Amino acid sequence: MLAALSGVLQTLCFPSPALAFVSWFAVAPLLLAILGPLSRSGPQLVDEKGRPLGILSPGQGFWLGYLSGVIWYAASSFWVFHVLHTYGAMHPAVAAVMFALFCLYLALYHGLFGALIARAASGASGSKKAVLLAPFLWVALEMARTRVTGFPWDLLGTAQVDNIPLVQIARFAGVYGVSFGILLVNTAFAASFLLPPHKRRTMFVASALAAGMLQAGSLVKPPALATGHTARLVQQNIPIETKWDISNFSATLRALHALSAAPGASASANPGLIVWPESPAPFFLSDPRFRLEVTSVAADARSYVLAGALGTPAREAATADETRGQYYNSAVLITPDGKWTGRYDKVHLVPFGEYIPAQSVLVFLKGIAREVGESGFTRGTERVVFDAGGQKLGTFICYESIFPGEIREFAANGAQVLVNISNDAWFGDYNMPGQHLNQVRMRAIENQRWVLRATNNGITAAIDPYGRVTKSAPRKQRLALDVDYALVTETTFYTRHGDWFGWLCVIIVLAALFVRTRFRFMGIRGAAR
Repeated sequence: MLAALSGVLQTLCFPSPALAFVSWFAVAPLLLAILGPLSRSGPQLVDEKGRPLGILSPGQGFWLGYLSGVIWYAASSFWVFHVLHTYGAMHPAVAAVMFALFCLYLALYHGLFGALIARAASGASGSKKAVLLAPFLWVALEMARTRVTGFPWDLLGTAQVDNIPLVQIARFAGVYGVSFGILLVNTAFAASFLLPPHKRRTMFVASALAAGMLQAGSLVKPPALATGHTARLVQQNIPIETKWDISNFSATLRALHALSAAPGASASANPGLIVWPESPAPFFLSDPRFRLEVTSVAADARSYVLAGALGTPAREAATADETRGQYYNSAVLITPDGKWTGRYDKVHLVPFGEYIPAQSVLVFLKGIAREVGESGFTRGTERVVFDAGGQKLGTFICYESIFPGEIREFAANGAQVLVNISNDAWFGDYNMPGQHLNQVRMRAIENQRWVLRATNNGITAAIDPYGRVTKSAPRKQRLALDVDYALVTETTFYTRHGDWFGWLCVIIVLAALFVRTRFRFMGIRGAAR
């Protein structure tokens, strides 16, 4: 069951257990499962129409890829079941069925990969064409996961986030370029088994050496980067299940105030920036109690405060009817003298988390709908860059971090440092926090920016432009973490030009499929004549 093995190996690449070296051969078993019939020695037998015998059909390739994808999604995204059961108020059996449907749906991409590889291998010199197409096809499908389905979770290149020399590719081609490189090595491994027996050993040894040399990059440790600024990242550790009343609401705000800025502290002990995360607490921007407390934090600490909160339409003339059920997942900036100078409303909302598509149809998700509000959240429309006393801050919220082409817009718009606020408490103690952190780290690499990451219950951390976590806080503790960082004004090729490499792979795949189909059609017409 090579396809099943591939699904397991792909899971091992990511947290947990994050065995990055496995990525170099994780997809190879799937390619072998599809192309294996071509590995026989001697002349290839053909049927009466000249088609090779023993070659998998696109349908068979689809099912092999699909099996691999189902295993990968089930093992790497088990936290989805936790959300459905715990916060969607679903019976475990119902949550299990919904999670299974989730895996079956997203595994279609792996299935399509298998089908198209099988199709490419169905003609003369088919194995060579399929092997050459595989890296381009993989990246094209990662682009589809990002742009079509909107769930580019754990793109393959992210597995190598600790490999500093290798992931510099991302500054030029984004995470997709790293994925492409990994697939090249996978195809080399697969090709070593497709060659005639007397050539296999040489190709396999060469592939193994290439993988070893590339993976050795993870041993390279560049010196620490210079810093010149300090931020205080507040990890609130507020349980999702908290029942709120005036008493504990006020007590929570006082505790966070004390943690963020002790009144009377000397100016040298105060950071220039304090960051509060996306929070499960009912912190509304329109609530005068919340506004007063956060304004006091800024004044007491003589620092800018960037805080996650729930926003309502900013139009002063809005009536109660116009604003009912219309909320934003927002971040706001408060100056040391108490002015509320900037607001960012989350642009890319979480489907089935912050809004329910087609609620009237998907009535079985009403439990989640209650959690996110009667109508859910409204999306923002602009990638706002905050000015914090000359520091340009690009702030993205939780789920937005997994979209490379969207985060680059902040740096392209002038952000000198990126700030990520998140609430990962929804996802339990499974593998999600580590996976999420690594995707944020890749955004730092792509854009050559420091990232300040404040979360509700972890993982709160500072990340340098190499993607290294320079300082982090233990999970599930209420604390404040002081971190050093620097401002960067230079932009990378990827920041300036976006997903050009991903689109190039899409074009190459479409062109290859067009040529393959056209020649086959012309061949059929010629035979008919």
